[in-house]
Amino acid sequence: MSDAPLLELRDVSVAFDGFRAINNLSLSLRPGELRAIVGPNGAGKTTMMDIITGKTRPDTGIVRFRGHDLTQLDEPSIARMGIGRKFQKPTVFEALTVRENLVLSLRGLRTPFAVLMARLSGEERERVDHLLGVIRLTEHADRRAGGMSHGQKQWLEIGMLLGQEPDLLLVDEPVAGMTDAETMATADLLREINRTRSVVVVEHDMDFVRALDVTVTVLHEGSVLSEGALDVVSADPRVIEVYLGR
Repeated sequence: MSDAPLLELRDVSVAFDGFRAINNLSLSLRPGELRAIVGPNGAGKTTMMDIITGKTRPDTGIVRFRGHDLTQLDEPSIARMGIGRKFQKPTVFEALTVRENLVLSLRGLRTPFAVLMARLSGEERERVDHLLGVIRLTEHADRRAGGMSHGQKQWLEIGMLLGQEPDLLLVDEPVAGMTDAETMATADLLREINRTRSVVVVEHDMDFVRALDVTVTVLHEGSVLSEGALDVVSADPRVIEVYLGR
C-alpha cells in the first residue's frame, strides 16, 4: 500500500463575511483509515466536509484526494471520484421499501417509478442482498422506509451511499437521536464498512467515539487543536477548556 495519503488538506482557509470558518486547516487521512472528527459547535466540522465534497470552495490551501486537486471540481465530479457524504438528517424515499431504496442508489435511476419498473440482473440482486446484510436490515427489506425507526433510516441511507461504492465515506453525526443500542450497533456497522473503505465520522457522542476506538481529530476555530487516541486528546488541557469542559 502507498504511503501517500488518501485525503489531504493543507493550509486550507475559507471566510464567510469576514469570519474565518476554516483557518489554516491541515489534515491527512491514510487509505483504509477510520477517523473521528469532534469539536464544539462552530469549530468548522461541517464546513470542512463542505470543502472536501465541493459544496464550498476554499479561499486558500490545497485539498487532494488520491493526489488529485479537488478545489476546482464541482460536487458531482467529486462524488464520481469516490467520495460519498451522509448528512445528519436521513433522506430516504419513505414511500418505497428498504430494498427499493437500495435499488435506487445502486442503479442511479432518477425516479421511484423507474425503480419499480427496473429489472435487476442477478449480480445486482446479490449486491442489494449484500447491502441489506451489511446495514442489518435483511429482515426489513420489504418494509416501507417511512415506517422504520430513526436509527434504521440512518442505516438505510448509509447503505444507499455504499450502493454507489465510494472509496471514502463522510458521515455527519450518525447517532444523533439514536437509542443506546442503535448507537453501539452503528459503531459496529462503521467498523465493518471500514474493512473495505475509508470513513470519516463527525460526532459529538463521546461514548460512540470511544466505541469506534480510532484516531480522533479535535477541531477548534477552524483548525486542528489536538489529534490522537481518545484518551490522549481527552487529557489535553486545551481540549478540556474549549470542548469537554463545557
